[in-house]
Amino acid sequence: MNTAATPGAVHDFAEWREAARALLKAGVPPEAANWGTLDGGDLFWGAPAATAPADNGGSRLQEAQSPGPPAARVPRSLLEMLRRAACFRAPDRWAFLYRVLWRWTRGEHDVQSPADPDGSRLHGMVKAVRREEHDMHAYIRFRERPPEAGDPRFVAWFEPRHDVLPQVAEHFVARMGKISWMIATPEASVLWDGHTLHNTGPLMSSAADLDDAGEALWLTYYRSIFNPARVNAQLMQSHIPSRFWKNLPEGAIVPSLVSQAELGARKIGQVEAVGRKGGATIPISAEAAQPDREQPSKLDECRRCELWQYATQAVGGEGSKRSPIMIVGEQPGDQEDLAGKPFVGPAGKLLDQVFAQAELDRKAIYLTNAVKHFKWEPRGKRRLHKTPVQREIEACHYWLEKELAAVRPKVIVAMGATALKSVMRKGTVALKDFLGKPVRIDGAWLVTIYHPSYVLRVPDEAAKHEAFSVMVKGLRLAHELLARPDMPDPDEDAQGGR
Repeated sequence: MNTAATPGAVHDFAEWREAARALLKAGVPPEAANWGTLDGGDLFWGAPAATAPADNGGSRLQEAQSPGPPAARVPRSLLEMLRRAACFRAPDRWAFLYRVLWRWTRGEHDVQSPADPDGSRLHGMVKAVRREEHDMHAYIRFRERPPEAGDPRFVAWFEPRHDVLPQVAEHFVARMGKISWMIATPEASVLWDGHTLHNTGPLMSSAADLDDAGEALWLTYYRSIFNPARVNAQLMQSHIPSRFWKNLPEGAIVPSLVSQAELGARKIGQVEAVGRKGGATIPISAEAAQPDREQPSKLDECRRCELWQYATQAVGGEGSKRSPIMIVGEQPGDQEDLAGKPFVGPAGKLLDQVFAQAELDRKAIYLTNAVKHFKWEPRGKRRLHKTPVQREIEACHYWLEKELAAVRPKVIVAMGATALKSVMRKGTVALKDFLGKPVRIDGAWLVTIYHPSYVLRVPDEAAKHEAFSVMVKGLRLAHELLARPDMPDPDEDAQGGR
């Protein structure tokens, strides 16, 4: 005998709420409720009806459908989560929400916790719906219709992943006053006539159905404010997902603008606009035409390369200004960028262990980096380290020279290839050729060791131990070199002298 109770096809939260109340009152468990089937274009369906063998003329069915106690009161926080989760498009959404409600009324209040499997899914659905509402607020573009076309005055097309159109419509009612508008989606449309909000079925099939006489003016304005020198295609793609670009007016011209920037527009900037102005044409290269600029006096003011645009702050050196030993790393990491101090993250903690093994006091040594701004690339919500290129190393050497002149160390310890390139002012050097081999450079000893981040990345424990040992030996060697007389190295010209 079929023991399933069928509330019928449910289309919105209000219908689900009434049906859920009736099922709770009848004491129908989630597995015995059938929430409709996919029929005639209905977007929602429930789990198939459960069946069980006959038992004394259907006593089990009578027991399942016998009136139960009144439904327990549901807290406002859970009710609001259920309301939002009801907008999440999933084939079993109504059955799942009823299961959550059923468990709560049976005293399983952990169902609202992210630690519970059902609670985790509920929180994920709510988060996805809120994100879709935010994206719809941000990426809807209204096109103005010609006056002779009548109402609505503005029309927009959007393709939401979840059923958030009703609440988004209320947002635009509050924002646009009495101006008439319509938002169309593949599933439904809303029309605001200035006084009343009307809900209808789909009225359009794509954004191609829209025509805006003012769009050409907007695209002209967008081209004029587009700065090829500041374009970052990867950042644009991470900020605006690709599914939104196709319905944005500027989406049709952005690829060509980015392509022009990559092909040279970034370097010449607004040369076309300048060229159209009157006056004599002077044949001169773009590099020679750059005005002489005063060099920055403070690290925070540095604009010598473009890394400053994406970093939180510049990170200078730290330690004793009278130290005979200066340690040069590569660049600040994520935690250093936030704190404004060098070597405070995981690499800094490992470096502290190296100091302890080498029996050196970190506070007595000057620590700095070859590059002063954090260079990174996005990976989800994380910022991952990206190795500086030679032009960025060269641009930042200006600050390293100032530190070398101020501290005047007797021994410079270069940690990693980037630091070695910066200290030696050479674009190509092999780290392995200098490990454990001190050389003289500009009157000081240069000792090369691994960067602590390399030790952290090495997967093999034996190799990790060996790299750590190289760092310890290098710092001990740096301390021993302090006792050597300041005499030129016979191989200085061949190895490191400039």
